[in-house]
Amino acid sequence: MLKVVFDTNVYISAFTSHGSKAEQAYLLAVRGKIELYTSAAILTETAKKLREKFLWDDDNITALLKHIGRAATVLKPDIRINILNDAPDNRILECARQANADLIVTGDKHLLDLKSYENIGITNIAGFLYSMPQE
Repeated sequence: MLKVVFDTNVYISAFTSHGSKAEQAYLLAVRGKIELYTSAAILTETAKKLREKFLWDDDNITALLKHIGRAATVLKPDIRINILNDAPDNRILECARQANADLIVTGDKHLLDLKSYENIGITNIAGFLYSMPQE
């Protein structure tokens, strides 16, 4: 089964844009079609963005994080990567490496520009969904 790490922006789009491609991608994990991995750093960044940019309250954020925790395996990477200027982008790479992931799904230009990292593919949501077998 495909091992995937979602960037923070995928989670935010999945939970703020009903019917979006990001929601479709997330539902693949919920339905057990992919193995989704995340980390405390990714979840913390997701919570921070939802609180600051979307004004979510703590109860909704907690419920969301619990939902992600059921759909994904939460890792605590023991490696530090510092190749991109934006620290949260490096946390995505750390999680993907720790998970031995096949793919990172992101909307982040800096990550997408890498195209791959240590044999881990990096794609956008549309590319990810296109590559998945249709049910």
